[in-house]
Amino acid sequence: MSLISMTELLGRALAGGYAVGYFEAWDMYSLEAVLEAAESAHSPVIIGFGGVMLDQAWFDNRGLEYLGALGRAAADSARVPVSLLLNEVFTLSQIRRGIQCGFNTVMLMTATLPFEENVTMTRQVVALGAPAGVSVEAELGHLPEVGPFFTKGGSTVTDPDEAGEFVRQTGVSALGVSVGNVHNLTQGKAKIDFQRIQAIRRTTQTPLVIHGGTGFPDEAVALAVDAGVAKINVGAILKRCFWDGMKSALATVPDGTDPHLAVGSRKHLDLMREGKQRVKDEVVRRIRVYGSENRALA
Repeated sequence: MSLISMTELLGRALAGGYAVGYFEAWDMYSLEAVLEAAESAHSPVIIGFGGVMLDQAWFDNRGLEYLGALGRAAADSARVPVSLLLNEVFTLSQIRRGIQCGFNTVMLMTATLPFEENVTMTRQVVALGAPAGVSVEAELGHLPEVGPFFTKGGSTVTDPDEAGEFVRQTGVSALGVSVGNVHNLTQGKAKIDFQRIQAIRRTTQTPLVIHGGTGFPDEAVALAVDAGVAKINVGAILKRCFWDGMKSALATVPDGTDPHLAVGSRKHLDLMREGKQRVKDEVVRRIRVYGSENRALA
């Protein structure tokens, strides 16, 4: 199947009563794990890469184009509906380059900006994406954060009335919201304000997105979907799974193993195979929780 618009993908999710996962990759192994998981579960999926954790000098040199080429190769070979997201980047130049190298959904980091500045920047992103039919996600409200990588500045919940005005002024395809969800939360679970989600959905009539999906309670997903959530972003737990898998594999590799086998061979001694498998298992598990299993054609 070819790339599908995220706007269409999330519209199907809202109509079908499930959420689509965006499972953030960072290299070829993690990207393959996400796509293979979605294919095995016959689920639509959003694949892609984020800008927050990356060294910006590398990203701005050739890194964005490298990642775009990987993503397009994966999407072009996919046997399930796929959107390709350039997630949470810092500059309009990165957005422009992402569109040029094939991402069909983009998102600029604007959550910490004042409302009017957020509107102004987001409208520029929408204008850049429109000629190529690129979907645009934005975020209103600033999530609480765990760890050193995210932009600081305190957290704010999403105001439903502001959200409605924001969507009207920008025309975004999907809106990330702050409703108790937490970025990078790997210990414990977030406490979610479902009434706020419902209120935001009423004022926006737009697919809503949960960032910080790692710490989002499994048992809260169905309620969130009923309230208007159509997309859940997952990142931190996937890297934890990959890291734990590599550590486990490293402990079993015999001394004197040929490094050609241990790194990148994809044979049984490749250290990254176990990391990839654990990511795949976690993605399949979450696809089932999100209700998108066997929805590849729906």
